[in-house]
Amino acid sequence: MQDILKEIAILSFYGFVQIGEPEILLPKILLVGKKKYLKGTVLIAHEGFNGTVSGTIENVNLLVAEIVKLTNALGVNIKINYSEAHPFDRLKVKIKKEIVALGVGELDIENLKGKYIDAKDWDQFINQEDTIIIDTRNDYEVELGSFKGSIDPKTETFKQFPEWVEENKQKLINKKIAMYCTGGIRCEKSTSYLRRLGFNEVYHLKGGILQYLEDTQNKNNLWQGECFVFDDRISVSDDLSPIAREHMEF
Repeated sequence: MQDILKEIAILSFYGFVQIGEPEILLPKILLVGKKKYLKGTVLIAHEGFNGTVSGTIENVNLLVAEIVKLTNALGVNIKINYSEAHPFDRLKVKIKKEIVALGVGELDIENLKGKYIDAKDWDQFINQEDTIIIDTRNDYEVELGSFKGSIDPKTETFKQFPEWVEENKQKLINKKIAMYCTGGIRCEKSTSYLRRLGFNEVYHLKGGILQYLEDTQNKNNLWQGECFVFDDRISVSDDLSPIAREHMEF
């Protein structure tokens, strides 16, 4: 893990909670973030909120606490990393139809989402013979790194995932389906979608790849490559440190 004495905290968070009027929250969140000199992006939708912001540890935590207070959200997923500099250039708060777009209509995520597998148990779980491992990220993310033996659906956007499922249903029957993504949010929706289709043995990596790397240090080398992140760092290595590179385009 990064040295916590470094000044800039990068906090990624999401919560699925019904928000009646997201537009009312926007100026309140923006005001708090700007007052505390935070940078990054926060998305708000009827289904919940999702964001990554950077600043002092006290201030990023304060922003999330304010969002929780405004929405009455429970079980908010939070991931903290550290950096020597802000990975964002300014603060943006946006209203969206979905905080992560899957395009399959409303999902009862709280009741449908798959079973969590803790990072410490993930390696053993995915090594079972009757388990299929699916990477729910997009092709450019998978290109940098993935878990050994996992299936790459080769999607350019998350909205293409349901089409892949439709074309590959037969491969999933009578299997334990283990899914993973960067921080966990896409798996909340993809596992819910599969369970809505009638698949029952559906699981996902709690906290995503980033939590896995922090908790396990990739001791069994089942994670291969780098992990793409959606900020100026572009990707991080096993110890969550930014990968040094002169130039890369996506």
